[in-house]
Amino acid sequence: MKSAVENLNPTRVKLNVEVPLAELKPGIDAAYKSISEQIQVPGFRKGKVPNALIDQRVGRGYVIETAVNESLNGFYQQAMTENELIPLSRPEVEINELPGLEKDAEGELKFTLEVDVRPTVELPDYAGIEVQVDAAEADEEDVTKALDELRGRFGSLKSADRPAAADDFLTIDMSASVDGEEVDSASDLSYQVGSGTMLEGLDEAVTGLSADEDAIFETTLAGGEHSGATAQVKVVVKAVKERELPVADDEFAQLASEFDTIDELKADLAEQAAEAKITEQGVQARDLVLDKLIEMIEVPVPESIVEEQLEQHFNQGEKSAGDDHDTDEHRAEVRKNAGRAFQNEIILDAIAEKEEVGVEQSELIDYIVQTASQYGMDPNQFAQMLDGAGQVPMIVGEVRRRKALAKVLEVAKVTDSEGNVVDLSSFVTPQGAEETEEAEPEAAEEAAK
Repeated sequence: MKSAVENLNPTRVKLNVEVPLAELKPGIDAAYKSISEQIQVPGFRKGKVPNALIDQRVGRGYVIETAVNESLNGFYQQAMTENELIPLSRPEVEINELPGLEKDAEGELKFTLEVDVRPTVELPDYAGIEVQVDAAEADEEDVTKALDELRGRFGSLKSADRPAAADDFLTIDMSASVDGEEVDSASDLSYQVGSGTMLEGLDEAVTGLSADEDAIFETTLAGGEHSGATAQVKVVVKAVKERELPVADDEFAQLASEFDTIDELKADLAEQAAEAKITEQGVQARDLVLDKLIEMIEVPVPESIVEEQLEQHFNQGEKSAGDDHDTDEHRAEVRKNAGRAFQNEIILDAIAEKEEVGVEQSELIDYIVQTASQYGMDPNQFAQMLDGAGQVPMIVGEVRRRKALAKVLEVAKVTDSEGNVVDLSSFVTPQGAEETEEAEPEAAEEAAK
């Protein structure tokens, strides 16, 4: 088989393929055998009909057509492999010439195909990329905030004989009406002022109300058969409570942590706050480094990739979002995000190849466990779902790209807005690299294999 590549643009090629009759012959023999098992000819058992009779009954042209249809994908895959091309879309195939239809006739199969392919990129010297992140240093205020949050977990609620204010806990009744007709109601609901977990406008309505007082506000319903309708909601405050925090002393430290004194607890909270600041700077630096790579490396984006994402987003993923979901602005945003995601993938895959980045089974398991927790799923069930959907290779690619970006971040020059050099070694070091990992969920380990 011979194939020649014609570059139509940086991400689309045309292949001219010629297949000698000898290479098509196994497919022709298989076609005769398959057809022989499907037709009935008096005097011959199924599968034993001579080729000559098959030519008479269905025509040699049908045999050739069947052989080509069955063999075409193999020739296509061979041509892509020989030319070191990775397809990104379904090929558009055109048959230009078939072998002769007469018995023992010569000839060959000639076809052309057009397909979008993965572009190749030239990597610049990315060592020492300079990025600047926000200055961030944990201070006493961060420790106090963390301590107050911890105290809040152990706090108790007590009645407050005053108007409701931010962070108070209320017991409320609500009823919603549309065009004067009540459509929904609920009693004895618990709500924290400022949480924004219920209806838009509720926080403003209840702020300043005391027990046994009510207010009416207008809002847009977000669920049920009246979703999207404008409703008038009456809210009645039945009780106002405030959280009473325990005293931050040694006794509290022993109750809320493994430490014996409040000073030890504060020191640990200060260390956690410092680590959190480094993580914030690391995330910011990572995003900025990726932005720099996008600026430095030209990556053409196939239109088919963008169209596929648009199709998936608007026609499959969010059918229930409403008619106003599909707007020009939203389409432009999805188009931009799809192109950016593709560029990220190409660049980081190229860096991973250059840096010879691999993925350890423990790293894959760790990623699966972390992602499962984000979805609130059991890691074993999540791993089984990924394995059943054939998505483990995709996860491997994602972990590999993350490691590739960490490689670039390791050699980047990161400073903060005050000119200080930022040490991100703790951020880029893979989790568990300095410790012996504990046993992971069995299903996640099996999926990692």
